[in-house]
Amino acid sequence: MAKLVEVEVKERMGREEAAEVLRRIADSLARHNEVEFRRSGKQVRVHVPDEVELEVELEISTDGGELEVELSW
Repeated sequence: MAKLVEVEVKERMGREEAAEVLRRIADSLARHNEVEFRRSGKQVRVHVPDEVELEVELEISTDGGELEVELSW
């Protein structure tokens, strides 16, 4: 399947700020059934169906850790 849109955001921030970003995404999913991304003056808004697949992955190494949260539909 060809990708129509791909938005990837990676930036360094404080733990509390990262938690706020996750809260905004969660609130948008719960209230509006969609997610919205804004980057470089462009906005992408995507409707998310009622049923999704959630994948949470935690990796810990001697160099640090990584927590990935992925929704797919």
